[in-house]
Amino acid sequence: MSEHAKVPADEETTDDQAADGDQTPVTTGAQSVVRALENAGAEYIFGVQGGAIMPVYDALYDSDELKHVTMAHEQGASHAADAYGIVSGNPGVCFATSGPGATNLVTGIADANMDSDPMIALTGQVPTEFVGNDAFQETDTVGITQPVTKESYFAADSDTVGDNVGEAFALADAGRQGPTLVDLPKDVTQGETDVEPAAPKTPDTYEVQEEADDEAVQEAAEALAAADRPVILSGGGVIKADASPALREFAIEYEIPVITTMPGIGSFPEDHELSLEWAGMHGTGYANMAISNTDCLLAIGTRFDDRLTGGVDSFAPDAEVIHVDIDPAEISKNIYADYPLVGDARQVLRQLFDAMPRAPDADEWREQCQTWKSEYPMTYDTPDDEPLKPQYVVEKFSDVTPDDTIVCTGVGQHQMWASQFWEYTEPRTWVSSHGLGTMGYGVPAAIGAKLAAPDQEVVCFDGDGSFLMTVQGLSVAVREQLDITYVVLNNEAVGMVRQWQDGFYEGRRMASEYPWIPQFDKLAEAFGARGFRLEAQEDVEETIEAAREYDGPSVIDAHIDPGENVFPMVPSGGDNGLFALEEDHLEML
Repeated sequence: MSEHAKVPADEETTDDQAADGDQTPVTTGAQSVVRALENAGAEYIFGVQGGAIMPVYDALYDSDELKHVTMAHEQGASHAADAYGIVSGNPGVCFATSGPGATNLVTGIADANMDSDPMIALTGQVPTEFVGNDAFQETDTVGITQPVTKESYFAADSDTVGDNVGEAFALADAGRQGPTLVDLPKDVTQGETDVEPAAPKTPDTYEVQEEADDEAVQEAAEALAAADRPVILSGGGVIKADASPALREFAIEYEIPVITTMPGIGSFPEDHELSLEWAGMHGTGYANMAISNTDCLLAIGTRFDDRLTGGVDSFAPDAEVIHVDIDPAEISKNIYADYPLVGDARQVLRQLFDAMPRAPDADEWREQCQTWKSEYPMTYDTPDDEPLKPQYVVEKFSDVTPDDTIVCTGVGQHQMWASQFWEYTEPRTWVSSHGLGTMGYGVPAAIGAKLAAPDQEVVCFDGDGSFLMTVQGLSVAVREQLDITYVVLNNEAVGMVRQWQDGFYEGRRMASEYPWIPQFDKLAEAFGARGFRLEAQEDVEETIEAAREYDGPSVIDAHIDPGENVFPMVPSGGDNGLFALEEDHLEML
């Protein structure tokens, strides 16, 4: 399936190969780079060829373990690697050449950094002697990427370049996951070496606190047990730490309602009675009411970003906050932690489980949370005389697909509908861009997600504006014969921008409407995918069935109500307990 050329194996192996597990000896820096990736257990590489990275690609030609997927744009390579890391839990790998190749990766690297996704980028660089001379396709890749990586390395020597790559791979996966980069000058990768790279390991100076202080855990457990209105806030760090089973066990044992952040979607099953789904700007009304009225908030693996908190002063105003995070820099950065617990989410949850003196006496609180669910249900109107509703499309997909279906999205209104009206019950099934909010993320992310989990169904919801930014990725999905269903919720606008213009800029729609977009179903056919046009509610189920039955990438161009907006909505910087359920409510907030 994946593009992976290699030299036919010889009938006889050399003594050196036999002595080293049938591996040919490393003779160049490029071969050391490839060996380091093999040693780290990498599987797929998403990349685009080019002059400065060519020696590494030449070495990759001989690898039996690494599969390369040529992407249609370097940004797509970084998003595919990012999504591969989200779904697999292991660092995704992307390649690009120097100059524009490297700079095209930057958006995806920054995206992975904001969302703490494990990824390693390897970029070609001009020969060392030309660095700083404005050579052809030269740019200061390390200088550009240092602010948005855990570490960016400049490989200076053929003997150590493999160790640079191994360390970068290990660092991307350690502690709070994130992206790393190694810049590879062409003379370093072409240079001779006989040094085998060491096993991947983090720098000696890198330390991660796995367990929280026992005394602090005990104090936090007693505060939680004494609470009348306790809530668990489960963030993306719960999923990254593979702590979802521990979270479920803890919440169910002590009967504490669970809210997730948007990156934490799937960490707790939304069909469980304790689930209040996700909170924040477009979160459920009942989740935001619970956050606004809790007296003890156990927050796990979240950085309390502004889209979650709204106004910091009005966020959980009556709550004692227990904050569990593996990164001490996040503790009390945005929201003050009364009980700071630094450590791995899974281990700290086990510590808390053992330290809890009793379950909170919170029967009335749980009843109140259920009342809020009844008062602020996630509903929408479907009049016969109005266009197709996007929420209906998402719900119908959710109804007919398996629980472990992976949902990828771009960024915009479609992203919110996909998170609001799909029922998530498993971790690593929600793949989206949160902190950076990168339009165009969906198409290549679905490619990375499918290769990370080939036996799981992948559905990508996109908007027409977001889809246009990376639509060339369809050629990759077709070439690799990936069974992905793309659903374009098409309202001929950058919908979220249009919604804000209507709500906060007196309806002055400047540069937000897209009346000139192509027919995406026909565009899909031109790429070699299967295209469907969907306009009526009565055709939704039949179209979904046909798209899912097609063995390969398909695109549903779903023409939705252009006036439909995303609600609930907390205005930026607002009080989470004061949310709008329709546009008229915004004027009162």
